[in-house]
Amino acid sequence: MRRAARPLIAGLAAVATMCASVTTTALPSAEAAQPTTTPTSDTTVTYRGYQVQVPRTWRVVDLRRNPRACVRFDRPAVYLGRPGDVQDCPTDLVGRTAGLILQPLDRTAREHLAPNVVPAVAGSAKAPAVVPSLGHTVQVAVEAAGVLVTAAHTPETEATVRRILATATLTSAARPASLSAVRTEPKATASVIHPGDYTGAGFDACAAPSQSAMDAWLNSPYRAVGVYIGGVSRACAQPNLTASWVSTQTSKGWHLIPIYVGLQAPCTNFRNRMSSDPATARSQGHQAGADAANLAAALGLAPGSVIYEDMEAYTRGGSCTTAVLSFLSGWTDELHARGYLSGVYSSAASGVADLVAAYNSSTYSRPDHIFFAWWNGRADVDGGSYIPDSYWANHQRIHQYRGDHNETHGGVTINIDNDYLDVGKGSTPPPTGCSNVNLDFTSYPTLSSGSSGAAVRAAQCLLDGLGFDPGPIDGLFGPATQAAVTSFQRSRGLDPDGIVGPRTWTALLSAGSTPTLRLGSTGSAVSRLQRALTAALGRTVTIDGVFGSQTEQAVRDYQASRSLDVDGIVGAQTWGALQAGR
Repeated sequence: MRRAARPLIAGLAAVATMCASVTTTALPSAEAAQPTTTPTSDTTVTYRGYQVQVPRTWRVVDLRRNPRACVRFDRPAVYLGRPGDVQDCPTDLVGRTAGLILQPLDRTAREHLAPNVVPAVAGSAKAPAVVPSLGHTVQVAVEAAGVLVTAAHTPETEATVRRILATATLTSAARPASLSAVRTEPKATASVIHPGDYTGAGFDACAAPSQSAMDAWLNSPYRAVGVYIGGVSRACAQPNLTASWVSTQTSKGWHLIPIYVGLQAPCTNFRNRMSSDPATARSQGHQAGADAANLAAALGLAPGSVIYEDMEAYTRGGSCTTAVLSFLSGWTDELHARGYLSGVYSSAASGVADLVAAYNSSTYSRPDHIFFAWWNGRADVDGGSYIPDSYWANHQRIHQYRGDHNETHGGVTINIDNDYLDVGKGSTPPPTGCSNVNLDFTSYPTLSSGSSGAAVRAAQCLLDGLGFDPGPIDGLFGPATQAAVTSFQRSRGLDPDGIVGPRTWTALLSAGSTPTLRLGSTGSAVSRLQRALTAALGRTVTIDGVFGSQTEQAVRDYQASRSLDVDGIVGAQTWGALQAGR
């Protein structure tokens, strides 16, 4: 069991790339800059002609010098420059105090402007009299200096942050830039339901990975990713999470797990805690639900999506349990009023245990989904003794089964927690555990009892990933493998002869998610398609994960030979034929 999951920041707008001038009085390390102190015990920080006074206790981090530095607000800090696409963030960050990100206002920041961004007073560095806060974040575009200022806060530190913004001045190094020239992307419209219908592997990371990292991880067994969309207790910046990012991942077949890190239990030591008074806690839950719904809509997450409140581990009992259940009732009721489904993430032994005890209560509102942390290493949604099988039994569960560790796929390493999902209407679980087994062959030979070699090992791996136990994945086609093949064939309506021929190979190789693929598509789903076409057509289709002209022709040939609509696009009809072994 973990002490806490990964409640991390999402939705802070923050990117830019040009080499900016950073003025501080000392640079004692590659990461931290020691700025000028003033008699008022504040520190003067100057960046690209924008100058501001912050408390002298705040850290100042130069992201040009350390682009992998973790942008975090669980301790006060000022970050100068663009947050890196890949950050070295601890996995147990919880909570928020206050902080600033100062970065260039240029075209590279276009996708990362917050919906609530406002321009500074014309010709100055001063924030306007009214600066709205969204998701406990305010953002000011200082056009006179060409600087985008993003300020994170909590209800308790909001006044401090606004005081800091009011101290801003310009220096002679200021170079203007126009917000209107940067802000060209239309406001997002909620159009996509997440996580949607999915059964299979997922992960959550400190920050939404960059596009290149997400593309590289199409070579992983995962097709779901947790994203932290907001909350007063989020602690890490997430420069990549935008409406455009959400749309792109959706088009590539990813399922998103929207997570909101709000107030924590009153009996914990977290900075931002809910009231121990049940009525107040319920009201705070309503406020969190409203904020989460607004943030979800801004990212293009449609009503019908599940938003998971991250409730970190706490000691159960008494007023603490009552407050948590009251808060989560308000959370659920508010999300329902706004058309979203309610989810709760928590430890199986604390928050989830309290929800189980209150499952049939008439006092508290039951969340629609649960996301339980139980680090038992098992990729399933079995809650064991913590959760009765009949509770949240209709594709309403996510299990975080392994804690923070590094994994590398497609040459990109990310620190993650492992999740297994069975949500929405469910789906066919994708094959897993084949990362060290070769699945790519120029032809797929017929296999039967007594066969051996790499192709047998590939078939065993695919069977195992689909839940048909072939025995040891050892490349030897023995009785256990034959029994697994027969069971798989029956499940697909194929002749249960225990022989892996073209039809069985086609069904095995194509099993998994069914994203629409066409000319220009890339990733592991394309590789899976190319393998299946090689088996189905009896000829070599290059397996490179790129849907080029050769793959398009192979798709057309397959569609024509199976009396399907011939359009060269792999949609539900073509996937259905492949997965049926046609």
